[in-house]
Amino acid sequence: MLDTTIADLIQKETQRQREGLELIPSENYVSRDVLEAMGSIFTNKYSEGYPGRRYYGGQEFTDQVEMLAIERAKQLFGADHANVQPHSGAQANEAVYHAWLEPGDTVLAMDLSHGGHLTHGHPVTVLARQYNFVRYRMKDVATGEIDYDALRELALKHKPKILLAGFSAYPRELDYAKFAAIGQEVGALLVADMAHIAGLIVGGAAKNPFDYGFHVITSTTHKTLRGPRGGLILSKGIVGNPLKKVAKTIENIPTLIDRTVFPGMQGGPLMHVIAAKAVAFGEALRPEFKTYAAQVVRNAKVLASELQRLDFALVTGGTDNHLILADVHTSFGIDGAVAEKALDAINLTLNKNAIPDDTLPPFTPSGIRLGTPALTTRGLKETDMKQLAEWMRAALDCRDDGATISALQKEVKQFALRYPLPSDRIDK
Repeated sequence: MLDTTIADLIQKETQRQREGLELIPSENYVSRDVLEAMGSIFTNKYSEGYPGRRYYGGQEFTDQVEMLAIERAKQLFGADHANVQPHSGAQANEAVYHAWLEPGDTVLAMDLSHGGHLTHGHPVTVLARQYNFVRYRMKDVATGEIDYDALRELALKHKPKILLAGFSAYPRELDYAKFAAIGQEVGALLVADMAHIAGLIVGGAAKNPFDYGFHVITSTTHKTLRGPRGGLILSKGIVGNPLKKVAKTIENIPTLIDRTVFPGMQGGPLMHVIAAKAVAFGEALRPEFKTYAAQVVRNAKVLASELQRLDFALVTGGTDNHLILADVHTSFGIDGAVAEKALDAINLTLNKNAIPDDTLPPFTPSGIRLGTPALTTRGLKETDMKQLAEWMRAALDCRDDGATISALQKEVKQFALRYPLPSDRIDK
């Protein structure tokens, strides 16, 4: 690379990833094949529109790439249709809202403080100025049980046009059958935001909302899916011509979504990213991906148990998926920002995070959020989770002891270098 400044920074970031362990549950490591597709010559091509219906010429191979991505995504999730063009999970959610709602319509979604996402209607977002968001919560933070009775009462009272199941920091599995029953009772579009657990779904380690009557699934393509950063919308219904207007019915939701993504929200799709999505979807179709997904959950359960043994207070008392939320303020009298910094100092990366009904401010919340997707991709197993938990406790206990922190960092570095990144693979 002629730009030596950027080349140097890329090399430093590569080394950081090699020498540390990634515990942020929304991050993962992609394969070399995904990286190569992301850096391919498809980045040069404008492809506004959809396969067979483009606004520019020269689309022979872009159409093939996008159709491969679409067909593989449909196969993974059992969907009737897939739109692989959204640039992010947030834009995927926004597209579904715009496709189905009119300004002022109501969405019933999970409260951010109880595990939801900003795009589920937090007041700071632009979406909250366009639509009326009503939020449901956990009934019992100790177990993570959603208050489905209260959720039904909210649905009957507010008659939401969309009932949204999904989360950003919720360690348990949702009862999709109860969501579906409530949504059907009030005539709501059933949408599941599966950005965090999409890989677990296709790997058979988590339930598929489509099996319970959901109409739409939105997702990112990174996280547990191990693809490039991007968005994805899957749907059930009649797949029509996105260039033609159709009636606003649940059966037409695939076409309504396509029309909203383009030309409604986005211009040219990122064809190099779509190529990388297609590669990642192909990898997720392999039998070994099921083994990976199951290992992610096993690792998370063991890590949660080991943290509890070391006096970490866990929100919901454990985990059913890839994600763990720990209350370090209750456990150790520190905030999540202090914990994040202490762990970063020993090459363990996670993120500070609010806990339900947190009394501390967002930049210094009570909790930390961690998970096992990236660790599992590197090859770590259940026996390694005990060591990770012990390093975490030691770093928090000795965070002001520079010599101890330095020694712990060396231990983590030596350990991490035993597990190469997938992109370090050398083809034979």
